[in-house]
Amino acid sequence: MANPSSDGGHARTAPKLPIHGKRNILITSALPYVNNVPHLGNIIGCVLSADVFARYCRLRGYNAIYMCGTDEYGTATENKAMEENCSPQQICDNKMEYNLDEIVYHAIHKEVYKWFDISFDEFGRTSSPQQTEVCQAIFKKLMENNWLSENVMQQLYCDKCQKFLADRLVEGVCPTQDCNYNSARGDQCEKCGKLLNPTELKDPRCKFCHSTPHIRDTNHLFLELPLLKDKLEEYINDMSVAGSWSQNAIQATHAWLKEGLKPRCITRDLKWGVPVPHEKFKEKVFYVWFDAPIGYVSITACYTSDWEKWWKNPENVELYQFMGKDNVPFHTAIPKVMFPSTLLGTGEKWTMMKTISVTEYLNYETGKFSKSKGVGVFGNDAKDTNIPVEVWRYYLLTNRPEVSDTLFTWVDLQAKLNSELLNNLGNFINRVLSFIAKPAGIGYDSVIPDAPGAESHPLTQTLAGKVGRFVEQYVEAMEKVKLKQGLKTAMSISSEGNAYLQESQFWKLYKEDQPSCSIVMRTSVGLVHLLACLLEPFMPSLSLEVLKQLNMSSETTFSLCDEKGDIERAKRPWEFVPPGHRIGTPEPLFKELKDEDVEFFREKFAGSQADRIVKAEAEAKKIAEQLKKTKVSADGNGKKKRPTKSAEAKPKGAAEAEISISRLDIRVGLITKAQKHPDADSLYVEEIDVGEGSTRTVVSGLVKFIPLEEMQNRKVCVLCNLKPATMRGIKSQAMVLAASNSDHTKIELVEPPRSAVIGERVTFPGFEGEPDDVLNPKKKVWETLQVDLRTDSELVALYKDVPFTTTAGICKVSSISGGSIR
Repeated sequence: MANPSSDGGHARTAPKLPIHGKRNILITSALPYVNNVPHLGNIIGCVLSADVFARYCRLRGYNAIYMCGTDEYGTATENKAMEENCSPQQICDNKMEYNLDEIVYHAIHKEVYKWFDISFDEFGRTSSPQQTEVCQAIFKKLMENNWLSENVMQQLYCDKCQKFLADRLVEGVCPTQDCNYNSARGDQCEKCGKLLNPTELKDPRCKFCHSTPHIRDTNHLFLELPLLKDKLEEYINDMSVAGSWSQNAIQATHAWLKEGLKPRCITRDLKWGVPVPHEKFKEKVFYVWFDAPIGYVSITACYTSDWEKWWKNPENVELYQFMGKDNVPFHTAIPKVMFPSTLLGTGEKWTMMKTISVTEYLNYETGKFSKSKGVGVFGNDAKDTNIPVEVWRYYLLTNRPEVSDTLFTWVDLQAKLNSELLNNLGNFINRVLSFIAKPAGIGYDSVIPDAPGAESHPLTQTLAGKVGRFVEQYVEAMEKVKLKQGLKTAMSISSEGNAYLQESQFWKLYKEDQPSCSIVMRTSVGLVHLLACLLEPFMPSLSLEVLKQLNMSSETTFSLCDEKGDIERAKRPWEFVPPGHRIGTPEPLFKELKDEDVEFFREKFAGSQADRIVKAEAEAKKIAEQLKKTKVSADGNGKKKRPTKSAEAKPKGAAEAEISISRLDIRVGLITKAQKHPDADSLYVEEIDVGEGSTRTVVSGLVKFIPLEEMQNRKVCVLCNLKPATMRGIKSQAMVLAASNSDHTKIELVEPPRSAVIGERVTFPGFEGEPDDVLNPKKKVWETLQVDLRTDSELVALYKDVPFTTTAGICKVSSISGGSIR
């Protein structure tokens, strides 16, 4: 297969459709909630695992598509919106002003998965029109088939908030014996995992006002699961065998069936969700676990208008689903609304789930990863460590919790990187390519030698037999979605390669038996190519780098197809790279992770995200206090000043000319209007209110980075005392501050808190003084200060280590950490 894109799967290509006579595989992973940033447990639990299988399917030549997206409806999003004092739509979209905690969550998910090289064919969202259309059509079929009933439901009502409280808007003491967790949610106890109804909680409290709610009657629609029991059990019994369901999926499913199916409510007293197309219930929306799994279908409908060829084609399409164990009940069978029951109830020929791959929990150091509590390493954190993505993917996949919970520790990551990747895989590849790259007389001058007689070379024959068996075992494991075993098997080939090099003593053969040395080296470089192929599903960026060092195009096709004889060819590794081929420049593939690095990361990511922000702000305050004590001034910096005539001639008060951040007039501004520059495609022209009574005209080169609609009515940080400059015929009277990443492919506005006062000055604690009226371009004040303007790992805008500060709080960017501000 051609190497799949590593851009997160967002590059638009012609949609694939099922092909008669080929193996057509539809892959989905549990849709992550849009109300937070995904942590490593979320990533390995479904999204990364599904990506590995999708890449493997493409490698095998199967016609496969991978569908995923953000789950945007329901109480989790409405809950977050209430916390952020904005609308649920604003939480999902990029059309909001940020306070210190607000993030464009759909975009953040997309960015995190892109960095992790997740190769979606479509990454969508459940707030699309297609979701409403498909969801309501399924509902109408269930109504027609009499699988729905109307019942009165007792629900908690908060008098203070004047609303019914959805399950996630209630917290209390878990009723489960021996648990008694004090912060159990109304739908599930995070500690013991028990699924709950809000009315079962002891000492319930409203999540927002903390008052005690009381029970009221409310009418709702229910899916009659008991009536679907026979259909459901038949499906589960047949498909769990045919699809080789993992043992934990089978156990969880039968445990819920054993408890007995009950009618389950499919509507909620919320505003944010898919509207119920029923006159009596038009003020309600569908419960998120009724409509969320339908998101797989609607996202496919966003991918192709011929979505039914994938979803209503059970004879020709196999459906594989990936999720964490906490998702299993909602997709198989429990006293909750479930996807198979919903589809069965329509009476239509749906493509039903064939195989479900379920992971247990990945825990963090001394406790659980938790999105709600901000505990653990999150997707954006992984990027900020500068540990390469292939290392993260490898570690998470070797630690994939397939049968029991596993534990993330920094020490274990260090051990696997240094031992398995650096000393085993990296050492083998670098050793082979470096020797071939040596000049003639001590190597092969970067040219692959011919290797006649390889098939009869005893040591090579033995190796080829082992490699052939490993490849067969790899395929067997991957077909059964035993991803960890597949990775382990592929890495065994690297271990065998190292042993082969040692046993052959190739460095001696080069001097004493060149024909045998040529066999060993051509076979070894064939193993390098084979490893790049087998490891592509797990570490695609590594495979691209190996191709580069082999001097093979990134368009080179990796293939493990039966019809091409690729598996059989693996028994003849010397055939993978032709003689006479010139390799590229070998370079080390991995860098050692040292003890001091481990200690740094353990300390940095200790506690919760909230704790880290408090700690960072405390450190910034401490620095500011220290700066105050040292009385930062022109004469107190300990540096010698070059005397000049002008300096001597100036009165004492005018001598305060040191280049200090206080000389910049940075203010909170509001963009009241933004439009394209009439004579420049890359420029915007903005009218910005900076508290002067009339607006200033500002020209900014942001067209390529920020859509026009997102420039409207935003609070920004504006540098107001630059000398005005004319840009393509329009005079720019200030400059909007923005952060860019290291390669300047991404730019984001530096934003003050929502409640910051328009026109107030942005200050830097510890640096006092009035700004210049106009900065003198000859003195290079702005240019000198700009090099120390940056963003940190918490996305805070800083001058050196001091935050951009307003009376309402500090200024931030949305996702660029370690960026440069200008």
